[in-house]
Amino acid sequence: MHKHLALTLVVVYITLLTVFSLVNIADIPRLGSTFDDKIYHFIAYAILTFLLYYYFINIPIKRYIVLAAFTAIVYGIFMEFLQYLLTNTRTADIYDVRADVFGIIFGAIICIVYKKVKVKIN
Repeated sequence: MHKHLALTLVVVYITLLTVFSLVNIADIPRLGSTFDDKIYHFIAYAILTFLLYYYFINIPIKRYIVLAAFTAIVYGIFMEFLQYLLTNTRTADIYDVRADVFGIIFGAIICIVYKKVKVKIN
């Protein structure tokens, strides 16, 4: 993926994720479980990790998977902090951070597997 396209995708995704993290999203589709929001956190942060990985892989740094995961974790904690400070409709929740981290780990594993498969194919 081209570096500028990867950066654009990261910026757009983080912008959308920030907006959805700070506004009331009561109309979001329900999945039928008591922990729907945790599933959404898991998916959102797995995608964020994958996008960050694709951005960092295009710049000359080492350990870009670790950097992608670390960046996503810091962002997730920051979003929970902003929810605590700035919103009346959203609340900070340590379980959201846990769901974020599990999603980040899953996203990082997908990146590692993808990288290994790509190397074997090439």
